[in-house]
Parts: sequence; structure tokens; C-alpha cells
Amino acid sequence: MLTAQRKKLILSRLAIEGQIVAKDLAQELGTSEDTIRRDLRELAQGGKLQRVHGGALPASAAVGDLKVREQVSPKDKIELGRAGASMIRPKQVVILDGGTTALQVASHLAPDLRATIVTHSPTVAVEAAKHPYVDIIMLGGRLFRHSMVNVGAALIDAASRLRADVYFMGVTGVHPNAGLTTGDAEEAAVKRALHERAAETIVLASAEKLMAASPFLVTPFKDITLLVVPPRTPDRTIRTLRAGGVKVERTQRS
Repeated sequence: MLTAQRKKLILSRLAIEGQIVAKDLAQELGTSEDTIRRDLRELAQGGKLQRVHGGALPASAAVGDLKVREQVSPKDKIELGRAGASMIRPKQVVILDGGTTALQVASHLAPDLRATIVTHSPTVAVEAAKHPYVDIIMLGGRLFRHSMVNVGAALIDAASRLRADVYFMGVTGVHPNAGLTTGDAEEAAVKRALHERAAETIVLASAEKLMAASPFLVTPFKDITLLVVPPRTPDRTIRTLRAGGVKVERTQRS
């Protein structure tokens, strides 16, 4: 089989089965594991998949910058934002991550909500500020323009003094084995620090993030409290995610 044919097969299998095991595929095709690993490496360099130990997973389509992500799954994100906002209770201290889904959470806060929103995202802070009874705490640091969030050691130090009720964590990859992942190491460190300071962590994940992976681990899948997914998420995906030990809920159809 030619290299181009193998690569096409690999991507097709990933789309259908959700993973590639290099050893198994090599045996099936009668080729060496080194050949399959080289194919996986080249596909990963092109952003087509995410290599993991022993094989590969689908690469998340949510790794573009903020302007790109605004165009991905916009309806899902509105539904997820509305669902997340409805979970916030009066007087809670809530950490809102950066990103397009978090922006929708801030947009859908109840008009009379009295709570404290902590965020390291200037755009989320500005949106939350439209709600007159919400107190806002900004965590400062170096602005990471790709995601329009602050990052860095000063931010992580400030986060260490927080005690939040809930953290709405944004990630680019959600997988029961690969965990909760994102595309930047410094961003992952900030998310991990915020996760550790919240009593509960909730992930609102649009379709392109599910069963996909990015290079940098934030936390194992089982460490979060709740995963909220779009209403059109297939039953098979829901079952696989729940088997990872996390409560999974669908949003309501709008």
C-alpha cells in the first residue's frame, strides 16, 4: 500500500473508530510499526491527528485562535453558555475561563444575579460587566493573544489564594483516556491552577472537542465534576464518556 493510501486509511479509521493503535494497524496491513509511526508523525505535523502512546487520536478542531473558534459550532456554544449560566447560584464565587463558550456563559447570566465572577479573560470580564449586580475579579498577567487570556506565574500565584465554588473550564480536547487537554503549555498550567482552587469543575464542550485530544494535559478526565455536551451528541459518544467515570449531561434543544 502506498504512503498516501495508508494515510487516507488512517484518517478514515480515526473518523469512524476514534483511535488508531499502531501495532494493530501494522499487523493488519502487513507493514512495520515504524512505518505506521512515521505516517502518524507526518499526519500529526500537518495537524491531522494527535499522537498518543501506542497510536493516535483525532486532533481537536478547536485549536485555532479566538477569531477562528468564533466560527466553530456557534449554535452549540450558545446552548452550552445558556446551560452554564443557569447553573450559577446567587452569592457564588465562579471562575470563568476564557474562550468563546465562556463568553456565552457571561452573556447569559441572569439579569438579577448577585455573584462574583473571577476571570483571566478581558473579553469575558467586559461581557460579565454588563450585568450590574455581578462583582468581577480580574486575574492579571501576560496577555496570550491567541486565546485573549492572561497567563503567567503572577496569575497562578494570585489563583492560589482563591476559594471558588465552581470553575467553568475551557479545553480543546475531551477524551476519557487522554484527559482534558489544550494546545498551549502555559495555558494548560493556568487552567490546572484554577481547577485546583474550585470545589467543582464543569466543562462545557462543543462537538468538535469530544473524543479529541490536544498536546498539553490539563487534568485527567475523571477529575472534573460534570461534562455538558450539545443535545445532538450521539448516544455512543455519551456512553463512552460516561464510562470514563464522569457525569455527562446534554443541553436542551433550542
